[in-house]
Amino acid sequence: MSALLELADVHTSYGLSRVLFGISLEVKEGECVCLLGRNGVGKSTTMRSVMGLTPPNAGKVHFQGRDITGWPPYRIARAGIGFVPEDRRIFAELSVWENLEVARHAATRTGHWTIEAVFELFPVLTNLRDRQGGFLSGGEQQMLTIARTLMGNPDLLLLDEPSEGLAPLVVDALLAKIADLKAQGLTILLAEQGVDFSLALADRVYVLEKGAVRFTGAAAALKSDRALLDRLMAV
Repeated sequence: MSALLELADVHTSYGLSRVLFGISLEVKEGECVCLLGRNGVGKSTTMRSVMGLTPPNAGKVHFQGRDITGWPPYRIARAGIGFVPEDRRIFAELSVWENLEVARHAATRTGHWTIEAVFELFPVLTNLRDRQGGFLSGGEQQMLTIARTLMGNPDLLLLDEPSEGLAPLVVDALLAKIADLKAQGLTILLAEQGVDFSLALADRVYVLEKGAVRFTGAAAALKSDRALLDRLMAV
């Protein structure tokens, strides 16, 4: 099966500070692939490089067989990549319903995901539909951000640190919802520090260290070899 997303020798910098040093990875259709690693190793920068928010200095990003390197973020979104950023970026003064309406009006793609469908996925949002985004809990905001991104009916969903800062029970609930999306066939690229969260979802894992891929393999291999996982995450 050909890759839905492929990064080839991607180097990315913030000004004079280089963060990624030749990242290569692929995500096949229907997979959940996780970028695993400690804080500051380049997971979020990899996501931003895919999304065009921090374009690569060198290397290529291909999506559905097309070279999207250097495309502006809005064009990448319209091509079928949805991005759930680490800082969520909901509209704090708009209600849940209004946040979703903004996304619906901006969407250029049609498909399964409507406001009714995302309420079905996240029933808690139904009861909060008139509450302003700024008055939601962290977990509720994360669910709203994912729901808003789904309104664009993406073929690939990028999730950047979705469990960060959330209480354990909320993390478990969020994990179940992302597992539902995977079961429905949505392709997912997940960036996470949480090992258990990642391995519960991922088919394959790329472990990053200092802006480079240190390990790649099946998530099951890491689950069954805790000593290897501890070594990879120790640096």
